Amino acid sequence: MAAITYDMEVTSTAPPAKLFKAFVLESDTLIPKVLPQAIKSVETIEGDGGAGTIKLTTFGEGSKHKCVKHKIDAVDKENFTYSYSIIEGDALDGFESISYHIKIVASPHGGSIFKKRSIYVPKCDNKVTEEEIKAGKEKASAVFKAVEAYLLANPDY
Repeated sequence: MAAITYDMEVTSTAPPAKLFKAFVLESDTLIPKVLPQAIKSVETIEGDGGAGTIKLTTFGEGSKHKCVKHKIDAVDKENFTYSYSIIEGDALDGFESISYHIKIVASPHGGSIFKKRSIYVPKCDNKVTEEEIKAGKEKASAVFKAVEAYLLANPDY
């Protein structure tokens, strides 16, 4: 079955380096702190945070999924890019693979643009609905807004 790809683009008043720090370099501690109902914890199982690192994300109570393991495919601190793939967990039910690619660029008006591409490869019998895609986008947008609000409220972060 063909891959399902969707792109999300969100602007922020925060500079690219600050967003990258929050969403990539320190997301393991920051996101559970800001959104404990969504993500309970993130634990590094193997690696040093670079390519090949494996992490276990445990979701909050009431989440559709319990936990996932993901592998960092690439991280580029200079160009603010980050890619990872889900390698284990119930989020993979119905999918051959799931991967995410993040790029943060400077906005021409100051601040930055957060770009995220999600690629889902369904198993042959899995049908993904527009509602499921929309729900995924809304959750990702809610996480972004919560972290951005934290950054704005904590300018020294």
